[in-house]
Amino acid sequence: MPDHPTDDAHLAVGAVGIETIDNPMTHLQTHIEEKPFQDVVCDNKSSSATLKPHTNGIPFECTVCNKKFTRSESLCDHLRAQTGEKPYECTVCNKKFTRSESLRDHLRAHTGEKPFECTVCNKKFARSSILHEHLRTHSGEKPFECTVCNKGFAQSSNLRAHLRTHTGDKPFECIVCNRKFADSSTLRAHLRTHTGDKTCECTVCNKEFADRSNLRAHLRTHTGDKPFECTVCNKEFAYSSNLRAHLRTHTGDKPFECTVCNKEFADRSTLRAHLRTHTGDKPFECTVCNKKFTWSKSLRNHLRTHTGDKPFECIVCNKEFAYSSNLRAHLRTHTGEKPFECTVCNKEFADSSTLRAHLRTHTGDKPFECTVCNKKFARSSCVHDHLRTHSGEKPFECTVRIRIHTEEKSFECTVCNKKFARSGTLRVHLRNHTGENVNRK
Repeated sequence: MPDHPTDDAHLAVGAVGIETIDNPMTHLQTHIEEKPFQDVVCDNKSSSATLKPHTNGIPFECTVCNKKFTRSESLCDHLRAQTGEKPYECTVCNKKFTRSESLRDHLRAHTGEKPFECTVCNKKFARSSILHEHLRTHSGEKPFECTVCNKGFAQSSNLRAHLRTHTGDKPFECIVCNRKFADSSTLRAHLRTHTGDKTCECTVCNKEFADRSNLRAHLRTHTGDKPFECTVCNKEFAYSSNLRAHLRTHTGDKPFECTVCNKEFADRSTLRAHLRTHTGDKPFECTVCNKKFTWSKSLRNHLRTHTGDKPFECIVCNKEFAYSSNLRAHLRTHTGEKPFECTVCNKEFADSSTLRAHLRTHTGDKPFECTVCNKKFARSSCVHDHLRTHSGEKPFECTVRIRIHTEEKSFECTVCNKKFARSGTLRVHLRNHTGENVNRK
């Protein structure tokens, strides 16, 4: 065997301090290329007595579950996972870890050190694994594929969470209300609904949110950004949940069913609101008159009765309305459209509310009752008119009698130009021109 080099020779070769090496003699053999140890399996030689194991003969086996490993260190880590042993403790917060590498990564949370830098955008990370995942945002690589639907993911954790959408597994449980979730991040966001903690603040209006995803969605109310587009009709949405609900208008899918009446709905929020019709719950209260409502939209509409706000304007005659539904019905007075047809007599109507009221003439249903004398009516407007017989209120002043006194005739026949003081008289007169029976009721 050749003579071993002196300490001076060693320093000249490797420039490594002898005192820093656990086994200097073994280390020196890496420089002088001496390989005195031979593998009995393949006859390969090595400078170290710790030969690298063969992949086809994995020598390190767990005695608990029989899982095999190529490295003794991996077996040790695995055994600690079985026993729960955590020998590596953080000197700052006393948190314990199974592996020394995990402790090193954790310490950077205290020091703020981020030694791993993206070569594309220079963003820095505390862990190399997070850098690898980040790099896929640049490359578009999605190496983790769902075996059920073949959807690809950039991170294995996202794939695991996605698989639960197929299995229905929800392993993360809230310790307060026992509600279960498919992923830990959703559970963390949910816990803030109990604590009231809102850590994410909007830089535009300073509104605070419990989680970052809600903040990102909120920011679109400022930017007007609608990144989610329907592949069928190209309609755009600010929220992915709205797009999913919209897509069901194309497919007709209604996966949310009421447990009381079995009525089905396209989205969960509509089901929740519907359930209030069974429970009678009215959580939305007017701050002006304390009237309560089942729906938040109904409260918003009601508030306009106090403010007088009429944000919906007709593009034909510029008439303004407090409700979009009223505007839509009004527009049909210009177009003549009557899309709502009675299934009993085929009579057509310009709005659904008039059709509903009309249907009661067939069914005899009178759902509106006077609170004074219990008389029932088919229309809510009839109840309001009837209540004035009890109150004595007379809010409407007769303008017809005034015309009789002044001999004003503002209603003119478009056929013969004859004028009338009353619209009803004009309608009767017009039948003389059309040949319609003037005596019909």
